Amino acid sequence: MRAEDLMNLAPVIPVVVLEDADSAVPLARALVAGGLPVIEVTLRTEAGLESIRRIAAEVEGAVVGAGTVTGPQNVKDSVAAGAKFLVSPGCTDILRTAMSYSGVPFLPGVATASEAMGLLEQGITAMKFFPATASGGTGFLKGLHGPLPDITFCPTGGISPANAPEFLALPNVACVGGSWLTPADAIAQGDWVRVEKLAAEAAALRA
Repeated sequence: MRAEDLMNLAPVIPVVVLEDADSAVPLARALVAGGLPVIEVTLRTEAGLESIRRIAAEVEGAVVGAGTVTGPQNVKDSVAAGAKFLVSPGCTDILRTAMSYSGVPFLPGVATASEAMGLLEQGITAMKFFPATASGGTGFLKGLHGPLPDITFCPTGGISPANAPEFLALPNVACVGGSWLTPADAIAQGDWVRVEKLAAEAAALRA
């Protein structure tokens, strides 16, 4: 699977932060049931890798990946845990090399035209735009499409149900990433019905 193929599986990629790996499987099942099979579990917590491991092993239909990948060790650990893709907030040469040799699709983070051009020079055409709203939002992406039409983005950071359709309507946006699908209180309460409902609403956001 190419990164572009991954981004076309659903209009929204849930960005999941888990403090307890025991919540990983029921949460992922709710997201998949709602129509969002691609799930980014961040490595911001100690439960991240174990959550990826459990989802990869137990949730049919889930395409689980690792987010907040910031170095080669993250790449190695994530792939070993079963991550099917990698997402980074930014991209250095060392990290790009590690992700390129990981054997799985990856979305390196960019926030400027120069960063995007640097990755394009390396043959990378699928990228994460982060932090999306703080870095210029839809206006920035519209401006990039003319000179850099070969790049496809997944904007993440500040995305909500209110502005997601505007991003998804852009020709250089394949999907968006969002954390609103997995509210902390819903996870704490085990309210998977609510998570599935949010996922279903997000799956219908394609403009």
